[in-house]
Amino acid sequence: MSNQDETPENPLRKELPEEVPAAPEPAVAAPGGAGPETAAGRAEPAERSLTGRQRLAQGLWPPRVTRAQLIVALLLFGLGFGLAVQVASHSDGDSALRGARQEDLVRILDELDDRTERLEDEKQGLEKQRDELRNSSNQAAEARKQTVEKERQLGILAGTVAAQGPGITMTIDDSKGTVEADMLLDAIQELRAAGAEAIQVNGVRVVAGTYLTDSGNGVGVDGNKINAPYRFKVIGKPQDLEPALNIPGGVVQTLEKEQATVTVERSDKIIVDALRPAKQPDYARSSSQ
Repeated sequence: MSNQDETPENPLRKELPEEVPAAPEPAVAAPGGAGPETAAGRAEPAERSLTGRQRLAQGLWPPRVTRAQLIVALLLFGLGFGLAVQVASHSDGDSALRGARQEDLVRILDELDDRTERLEDEKQGLEKQRDELRNSSNQAAEARKQTVEKERQLGILAGTVAAQGPGITMTIDDSKGTVEADMLLDAIQELRAAGAEAIQVNGVRVVAGTYLTDSGNGVGVDGNKINAPYRFKVIGKPQDLEPALNIPGGVVQTLEKEQATVTVERSDKIIVDALRPAKQPDYARSSSQ
């Protein structure tokens, strides 16, 4: 006799095997009674001792990076960056010289030779003064002689005494009124760099503290207004002064772009007779008194 409440078996139904729960890992007491430790926990120290290549081979990624490795990497990066910057700076300087014309390179070499020669002459002069002081029978008289000569040289630089010697005369004709104070200042600085020892512009002596300003249709030199044509009387080595003004992109070329006319003449005797009054200090006193 069959039970009518019994559900007929579905032929399409498949019995799935029941999942058997995995056996829990045996607990192992940690040293010092710190509590149980699993097998996975015991494997961690072993993983730490593996190298990056071994961790990659065993599928352990990413590899551990120690502090020492990180510091070394940063130092290497900084060293590489510094070398790259240095190489780039040298490359820029070399490329600038490689792009210069042959006459520009010759001029640069000539200027370096001239400056070296001037420094060598100054060195020899100082050595001569030293030897004269050492070998003179009357050292006091020799010291006074050198002091007077030094005073004369300082007077020329300060503009308190007149001077004469070989040099050049540069005349700037500015019929368009386009020459400004900064252009004349560039000319003075270029002349000084070329070894000018005394400079006079339209009756005004140029000294270390000279300043130029634009003043209406002219230029002010230490507060004295001068008008075109501007005449520079310069004492120095003519073969150094004239090329310094005529370099490509230099003073003469800049002034000619402003439609000014520039003429430079060499001379064996240039007289610079414009004087500046000696300024007495208000507060400074000699410490030897």
